[in-house]
Amino acid sequence: MTGNLAHTLDEVSAVADAVLFEGYLLYPYRASARKNQLRWQFGVLTPRGWAEVTGESWYARTECLLEPGESISLRIRQRFLRLRRRQVQRACFESADDSAGGFTEVPELTVGEDLYLPWDEGIPEVVDAVLPVADLLAGERTVNIELPGEQTEEPLLDADGAVAGRLVRQSWPVRARITAAAEPVPGPYGALRLRVRVENLGVSPDDEPEASREDALRYSLIGAHSILALSDGEFLSMTDPPEWARPAAAECVNEHTWPVLAGPGPSNGARPTVVLSSPIILPDFPEIAPESPNELYDGTENDEILTLRTLVLTDAEKREARATDPRAAALVDAVDSMPPEIFERLHGVIRSMSMPVAGGAPTFGQVLDEVPTYSDETGGKPWWDPGQDASVDPETDSVLIGGRPVAKGTQVVLRPNGRADAQDLFLAGRPALVEAVLHDVDGDIHLAVSLLDDPGSEFQAAHGRFRYFRPDEIEVPG
Repeated sequence: MTGNLAHTLDEVSAVADAVLFEGYLLYPYRASARKNQLRWQFGVLTPRGWAEVTGESWYARTECLLEPGESISLRIRQRFLRLRRRQVQRACFESADDSAGGFTEVPELTVGEDLYLPWDEGIPEVVDAVLPVADLLAGERTVNIELPGEQTEEPLLDADGAVAGRLVRQSWPVRARITAAAEPVPGPYGALRLRVRVENLGVSPDDEPEASREDALRYSLIGAHSILALSDGEFLSMTDPPEWARPAAAECVNEHTWPVLAGPGPSNGARPTVVLSSPIILPDFPEIAPESPNELYDGTENDEILTLRTLVLTDAEKREARATDPRAAALVDAVDSMPPEIFERLHGVIRSMSMPVAGGAPTFGQVLDEVPTYSDETGGKPWWDPGQDASVDPETDSVLIGGRPVAKGTQVVLRPNGRADAQDLFLAGRPALVEAVLHDVDGDIHLAVSLLDDPGSEFQAAHGRFRYFRPDEIEVPG
C-alpha cells in the first residue's frame, strides 16, 4: 500500500468511526437511561441461524463499479464492534487473611471515590486483506474471520491496597467471512463490477432461533462496514455515475449497506480510490464537520443541543456517565472543559460556493454584515420579502425546464441526481405537483413540490411542508 493510500485510509477512518459508534451510547450517556437499554441498531450482522428466523441481517453485500489501472490490487478493511460484557463483583472474603475468598456480582460498587457499573462495551475490530484484482476476475476469493472469546479480570483496590472487588470482562467468539469477486462490465469502457459480501456464520448453539437478541449480539458484528481501496485506478460513484455507467450502476445489488466514494474528493484534485460501504446512508465524500470537536455518538446535526444538555447534567448524573463507559467519561470531561469559542462554533455555520470553509468559518456577525439588506433593483425594498418585492412571487413565478414553463400547479416527475440528499434519491421517478417556485438568497431557483401518490401530501401542504428540488432534478412529462 502506498503512502498516499495509507493517508487516505486514515482520513476515511475518521468518518468510519462516526459510523462505527453511531448510537453506541446515547444522551444522557448513562447505563440506567432508557435510551441505552436497547442498543446496537446500525450495521448489526447477527449469526446466520438466528437471523434467518428473526428477520435481522446476517450478511451485507456491496457491489460497485471501478475503472482499473495497471497491476491493480484491492485492499479490504472490514471494521466492526464486538460486544464485551463487563460485570462488577464485590469481594466477600470471610476474613482479611482469606485470599481464596469469593466474589459476588453486584449492580454497582463504590471503591473510594470511584463508582463501577456493569455494561456491554463495544470493542473495535479491524480485519485487513489485500487481493489482486486479477485474482478476483479469475474467481471468488475468501477471507476468513476467526476471533476467539476471552475473559479477563481486573482487581479493584481500596485506599489500603486491599481487594474490594473486581471487574470481569467477557467476550465471545465470532466467526465470519468476506468473499470478493470481480467481473467485466459489458461494453467498450473497460470497467469492472466489484462484489464484496460479509457474512456472520455463527459459532455455537447460542445462535439458535430460540436465543434472545441479547444472546445473539454476543456473536455479532456490530456497526459493520467496509472500506475498499484501490492501489491504482478509480471507483465510480454509485449515487451519481457517469452517463455511460448508469445502466451498469443500476444493476448493482447492495443489501444492508450503502457504498459511497470517500477520501479527499475531486475538489482536492484526488482520484476517487476509496469506497466506504456503510450501513447508514451517506453522500459521496462524507466528512466530519470541522466545527464538531467531540464524539457525541449521534452523527447528525445535534452537536450544540447535545453539548449543552451534557453540560447541565447534575454531578451525580455525570458520575454515573463516567462510570458507564470510558468514552462517556471522555465526552463529559471534554464538554466540562470546552472553551467559549468552541461553543460559538457549534451555533451554526453558513456555507456556500462563495463562502468556503478554508481559512476558518465566518462568525454569525460577519455573515450578517455581508448580506445586503436592500436591493437597488427593487427601489430600496427588502429583496427577501415577497410581500414587499413584487418582482418575486412564489404563487405565479415560473421557470423553463426542457423549454417548457413550470409554475405552481404543474405536474412533474422527480429526477434527483447525485448532488441530492440521499433520502431524495428514493423519490426518483415519483410524480409530483409544483406548489411554488422559489428564489433563494444566492439567486438559485428551487421548486417546492408535493407527491401526487402520497396520501399524506394534502395534510403536509396544509401546514406548508413540501419537498424541494432544483430545476435540473425535475422532468416535465409529455
